[in-house]
Amino acid sequence: MDNKRVTNKQILQKIDDLKVGEEGLNTLALKIVSRMVKLKSMEDWFQHVSKSEASWSQSYAELELTEEEAAIGEAAKLMTLMELFKGEEEYEKCAIIRNRMDEVNKILRKGK
Repeated sequence: MDNKRVTNKQILQKIDDLKVGEEGLNTLALKIVSRMVKLKSMEDWFQHVSKSEASWSQSYAELELTEEEAAIGEAAKLMTLMELFKGEEEYEKCAIIRNRMDEVNKILRKGK
């Protein structure tokens, strides 16, 4: 059999050709189902863990950013938020961002 669509009849015929018998077929089916359940459980676990806050924090920590690099990243985030809030005319939020941006600018000036 190649990678083309295969009918159930063809699969059963191939199994008959292998002469595994009913007991061997049941054992094989249990192993296949068990392995699929384990893989699905692992996939679900990985999806959950990789999206967790702890995972993001750990990944970010592994970058080992300098204070200046972290400040540049923060500045980019703040500028994006500032533009978003300006467009939505949420000026109170813009004022908060402006204050935070002043702190970030102090860090960036210190690095020069």
